Amino acid sequence: MYKVLEKRLPELIELESLIEKVSNRARVRVLTEVSHDDHIFPVYSIEIGSEDPTSPCFMMVGGVHGLERIGSLVCLSTLRTVIELLAWDHTHKARLNESRLIFVPLLNPVGMFRRSRSNGNNVDLMRNAPVYSEEATRFLYGGHRISPKIPFYRGALADGLEKENKALCDFIEERVFPAKTAICLDVHSGFGATDRLWFPYARTKKPFPYFVEAYAFRELLNNAYPHHLYSVEPQSIQYTTHGDLWDYLFDMHYRDKKDQFFLPLTLELGSWKWVRKNPKQIFDLLGVWNPILPHRRARVLRDHKTFVDFLHRAVLSRDWIDLPEDKRQIWRFEALNLWYGGDDGTN
Repeated sequence: MYKVLEKRLPELIELESLIEKVSNRARVRVLTEVSHDDHIFPVYSIEIGSEDPTSPCFMMVGGVHGLERIGSLVCLSTLRTVIELLAWDHTHKARLNESRLIFVPLLNPVGMFRRSRSNGNNVDLMRNAPVYSEEATRFLYGGHRISPKIPFYRGALADGLEKENKALCDFIEERVFPAKTAICLDVHSGFGATDRLWFPYARTKKPFPYFVEAYAFRELLNNAYPHHLYSVEPQSIQYTTHGDLWDYLFDMHYRDKKDQFFLPLTLELGSWKWVRKNPKQIFDLLGVWNPILPHRRARVLRDHKTFVDFLHRAVLSRDWIDLPEDKRQIWRFEALNLWYGGDDGTN
């Protein structure tokens, strides 16, 4: 089995080696197990830092789509850095005394093992939530229930959430929702040539409740790192979908915990730039979604370290969330004009 994993799922081997290295300083769980061809694959979570469930929390998720391996690699690279810093960096330890870092680097191990976007049931995990778009969606791409043989399949209505999604949602409800401030970063790849940072909604073009805070976040990032790589925007600017898992989780949190703050973000790494620089990789299925050449892969893993550290700092220091009313009104106006054509969605 090890040789098979070494060839087809080396990310799981790397993850388990990191877990072994940090096991005495982290809370590790197997959220669920999924099987394929007589192989059983665990879905791990790793939580590092404060044991107070209300403490600020930053979470990273990768490997939702099995073809987008770079998302898992970004999570694993970040986890490795966190582990190494724990050995000597006192300021890093101090931050973790009052906050938590959570990693789920490999949500869809069967999809990665068999080189498919979907999971072992041919369900697209990011079209699987019980959420329906209020807008017209792209045919098939926005999610459908026609057949599991066609990509972007949502799953049968009666089946509910897939096992991987159910385990992730239950875990987030237990470990992330109690936090006073929480940001989740889900890392994907494949759309366009720009690295995009998406916030909800995917189901509607109307503003989501924290669009002013999202604008404040954008301003914070622009001012701190004016040469950053990211286009910060609601996902619906690019396209809308059924079944978005982060729409589902955000709405659940907002309904029940309005006195707390939860911001789910999707980092969509633009894979077209990798293909443009190395056109022959388009003939490799993974090459459409991932940097293939080692130096480009290394650059991607290096480029996002500063941003991830910024996100950890953002949950610890929430002045950008608790805005004075005069600034809130100014940024509300600017955000509506930037992202929503000036329409606040009330008409």
